[in-house]
Amino acid sequence: MGHLEGKVCLITGAGSGIGLTTAQLFAREGAQVIVADIDRTAAEQAAAGIAATTGLATAVQVDVADAEQSVATAASVVAEFGRIDVLFNNAGIPGVGDVIETDPELFDRVMRVNVRGVFLMSRAVVPHMMAQRSGSIINASSALAIVGVARRVSYAASKGAVLAMTKSMQVDLAPYGVRVNALCPGTVMTPFVERYLKQSYADPEEGMASIRKRQLTRELGQPMDVAQAALFLATDESRFIMASGLVIDGGMTGGR
Repeated sequence: MGHLEGKVCLITGAGSGIGLTTAQLFAREGAQVIVADIDRTAAEQAAAGIAATTGLATAVQVDVADAEQSVATAASVVAEFGRIDVLFNNAGIPGVGDVIETDPELFDRVMRVNVRGVFLMSRAVVPHMMAQRSGSIINASSALAIVGVARRVSYAASKGAVLAMTKSMQVDLAPYGVRVNALCPGTVMTPFVERYLKQSYADPEEGMASIRKRQLTRELGQPMDVAQAALFLATDESRFIMASGLVIDGGMTGGR
């Protein structure tokens, strides 16, 4: 039996990158995975790939920043599977620019997806977890919530808000047996980061060199590094971990 045998796990932003890798890992560990993404095609392809190779998965399209869609998604999962044991609020978007470069529209868009999306999906799922008096919520924060990095005003603000929200939510939900934690990754090589390097540097290799200098290891993180951390927080093995920000950053924060 796997570590998540019999558990129902809802993962947002699971059509690619860290979300997809986590969905694949959770399925291998025995979970019924709900692959949620704003991109319906990506969600369906991811779920089909998991179902064909590693385990149980179903796809759902959702804009996490839409209140009605978030509630409908949670309700549909409970109607089909009877419960939600794990919510991984992984969906997010980047924001590059300093306080002058970042226009208000970009700032609002990043906050809408990265903060409002975590709030709304949690708000939709929490009543079900409270009723079953169990559950694990994992929120995607970032090492940028802990240390400053140039030209990340909107993104850092959003991830700092997620980390603070995680701690407050945990205080409220502890009496119901629901744990709330956050993941704080450093730079992880995903399509998200690849796009950033191409958009932000004339020479992407220069960008890679700059990223490596921020770490204690020369290797960049891989999606599986974060997925394994999410797996730990999803399982009962982490039952004594609450309101934490688990750092997976190659020494980016600890080495400063």
